[in-house]
Amino acid sequence: MNILIVDGYNVIGAWPELRALKDKDLSAARDRLIEKMAEYRAYSGYRVIVVFDAHFVKGTEKQYKNHNVEVIFTRTNETADERIEKLAISLNNIKTQIHVATSDYTEQWAIFGQGALRKSSRELLNEMNNIENRIDKKVKKIQEERPFSRIPLSNEVSEIFEKWRRGKR
Repeated sequence: MNILIVDGYNVIGAWPELRALKDKDLSAARDRLIEKMAEYRAYSGYRVIVVFDAHFVKGTEKQYKNHNVEVIFTRTNETADERIEKLAISLNNIKTQIHVATSDYTEQWAIFGQGALRKSSRELLNEMNNIENRIDKKVKKIQEERPFSRIPLSNEVSEIFEKWRRGKR
């Protein structure tokens, strides 16, 4: 099994789209990253865990799933780097390959020592762009091959149906 652990705020700060969104609405930037990681998960089959530092979101440690992506907010005095290192240690076994997405150089060396593979935020962005291009090509091919509906639907209604089909609201 492959697992991708993402240093959430590090990636948000490195991806131009998310960095611009963060300046306006940090919560929206987090949600957009999670959506992108859900696409990554669906396409690659990797288990994806996104870790955020708690200092941007006050309160206790929080874990939940969103679009089949595991999201973790660390404890108040715990950094994302510390949690990622703990996860890399606890999830590492002979049947699992851990990949960590971060551009934090110190963190990269620390997780390297745990047997995990590093992926810079930029590499993840390039991989994500490649995945989105492949998905777009596949969707276009399917749309060209699918039979036309006997009921004429507006683009807006078609998009709503497509979101329902994908399980999004």
